[in-house]
Amino acid sequence: MARKTKQQALETRHHILDVALRLFSQRGVSSTSLAEIAKAAGVTRGAIYWHFKNKSDLFNEIWQLYEFSIGSLESEYQAKFPGDPLSVLREILVYILEATVVVERRRLLMEIIFHKCEFVGEMATVQQVQRDLCLESYDRVEQALRECTLAGQLPADLLTRRAAILMRSYISGIVENWLFSPDTFDLKKEARDYIAILLEMYQLCPTLRAGPSQ
Repeated sequence: MARKTKQQALETRHHILDVALRLFSQRGVSSTSLAEIAKAAGVTRGAIYWHFKNKSDLFNEIWQLYEFSIGSLESEYQAKFPGDPLSVLREILVYILEATVVVERRRLLMEIIFHKCEFVGEMATVQQVQRDLCLESYDRVEQALRECTLAGQLPADLLTRRAAILMRSYISGIVENWLFSPDTFDLKKEARDYIAILLEMYQLCPTLRAGPSQ
């Protein structure tokens, strides 16, 4: 019985997250209250507060679920491409772009991040969490790039921190622009080409290579 109760609680938690994601996408984060989420999810406000401390806590949980999915994907590709860190990196980046188009929940989250979230009031704490996640992201990407240089797949003198910053900005920019105007270009069809361009910059751009003083 205890196991069933625990499973039911987990299902309720995921249901609340799913409903919140959709409401945030429709109305914006600041304009959506926990009471509205509870009503749409068919649960009491007490149930909301049993699972989440506040709206920012709920929002952070949504974000972390999708961050975790990328981590799981990395393990999958590492098993598929052993000893080939560049292919692992390439496939993850292609997935991020393609998933923005074909995976509804990821697209909704990106729409919220870029267009439906104001970091004011109780959501101000989310901004600091996102900054911390951003730094962690730079660290993970830089480590992946270093593995590529050690494997001889990228230049040994690549400025990996600069390349990591460039990668995050490049991917975020493509996603944000596509979300703003999806008819402007075919992101799913061109995703692999955009990633190829980025990796070619790492291979060929002299400004991304360490000089004598660097």
